[in-house]
Formats: sequence, C-alpha cells, structure tokens
Amino acid sequence: MIRNSLFILIALLLAVNLSSCEKAKEIGLQLYSVRDDMRADPAQTIIKVGEIGYNVAEAAGYGDGKFYGMEPLEFKKLLNDNGMEFLSSHTGRPVPDSSNYEEVMAWWDLCIDAHAAAGVKYIVQPFMDQYGYGSLEDLQRYCDYFNEVGAKCNAKGIRFGYHNHDKEFGEVDGIVRYDYMLQNTDPEKVFFQLDLYWIVVGGKNPVDYFNQYPGRFELWHVKDKEELGASGMMDFASMFAAAEVSGMKHIIVEVERYNYTPLESVKMSYDFLMEADYVK
Repeated sequence: MIRNSLFILIALLLAVNLSSCEKAKEIGLQLYSVRDDMRADPAQTIIKVGEIGYNVAEAAGYGDGKFYGMEPLEFKKLLNDNGMEFLSSHTGRPVPDSSNYEEVMAWWDLCIDAHAAAGVKYIVQPFMDQYGYGSLEDLQRYCDYFNEVGAKCNAKGIRFGYHNHDKEFGEVDGIVRYDYMLQNTDPEKVFFQLDLYWIVVGGKNPVDYFNQYPGRFELWHVKDKEELGASGMMDFASMFAAAEVSGMKHIIVEVERYNYTPLESVKMSYDFLMEADYVK
C-alpha cells in the first residue's frame, strides 16, 4: 500500500514538473491573413484557425460597433471557445480636419467602447492617408491625432498603436517619417506595432530601431514575403534576440501573399514559429 502510494506521488511530481517546463508558445494571427475565408464563413474559419494552434487573434473586421458582423461579446466568445484570446484589432480613421473632427471623434468613442466590451487590449491603426506622407507639418497632424486617440483608449484600459508599411521609412525634409512619428508621439499614449517584413522592404533594420527606441514596440507583426521563412530574406533570429529591448509583449503572424491556400499558409507559418528555438 505504501509502495503504491509512493509510486503515485512520484508520478504526480513528475507530471507537475513536466507541465511547468512545457510552456506553450503564444502565437497570434492577424485575421486579415484569412480574409476571404472570414468573409465567407467567419465561424468555421475561426474553428480552423484554433485547430491549427493559434491562441491569440487580431481582428481586421470592425465596423459599426461589431466585429465581422457579430456583437463584441459574441465574437469574443467565438474566439474563446476555440482557444483564442481576442487580443487586438486593426481599425481606424484618417486624420480629421475642422469639417469632420466631431464626427471622427464620435466614431472613435463608439469604436473604443465596442473593443472594451470585447475585452480587447490593443487597438492598432494600420494606415495613414496622403497627409501622413506629405510635409512634416501634415505628419505632425497625425502625431497629434494619434496622441489624442491614445488618450481616449487609455481611459478605457486599451493601448493604442500604429502599424507601419514600407513608405514610413522614406524621408521628408531629410527626416525619416517613422523616426519623426516615434519622436513626436507620447509613449504613454501611442505604441508601435512593427511589421518586420515592411521595415526590411523599407531598407531599415528592425534591431536598430529596437535599440534606438527601446520599449516602443509592444506588438510585432511577424511577416515574410509569403509564408514565414519562404523568402530567405528575413533574419528572424536576430530580431527575436532583441525582443526584450524592443518592449515586445506579443507576436502576431500576418500572411498577405500565398503559395498555398490561406489556411495552409497560416499553418505553415505557425509551424515555422513553433519549430524556431528563438521563439519562446
């Protein structure tokens, strides 16, 4: 009897030890990666994404207080039921002027309330209009606007950020646009979701930005030309080695172009990160 109890105790201790050592990787998916599937059947698509193993989701389907046509709690439940946290969301409006300022800010109030209801932690604007790529004066309008939206998000417990493409790494009056944005937004109100692929296409090294602007890059878009690792142009290992200094808290896969079906491509990208020893 004592012998059997001892064996049971040892087995339990081994199980506890193994479970503490095996921490599942947190890997998110930007649902724009499966945009056609989400348009056709969002519920079935979320089921399939959960089956792949993704445990975090970033939406790209907000509109009029809903996500992919669903009420905030309904969409959150769909994700949760399939093993995913509703972490973040891409949405936004261009910088307003005096003619539409009140309307744009009212839009943000509704938007932020919907995201708060769904428990979203991050709202990310993934674009600027022509003003963002004009003069420094125009770009400053965006910086001021983002600071204001960020303050609104903070009031509801949400972080506000900006997602880049490659054009932000062009210069205006001898100043790189992205640097200007980093220097003229309040870190307490605006973080940056660095798209690792687009910054490389823009001719810059992500690690240089991590070192120059530590702590500003709370979310990463882990991206390649197609599926992760397919192009051979992305040195993900060196980027992940600098994750701590960057301020990175979550990684989110985005696949925009494919060699396979979207769901096959996002599975291949998930497997790539699961097999990478530099992804913790």
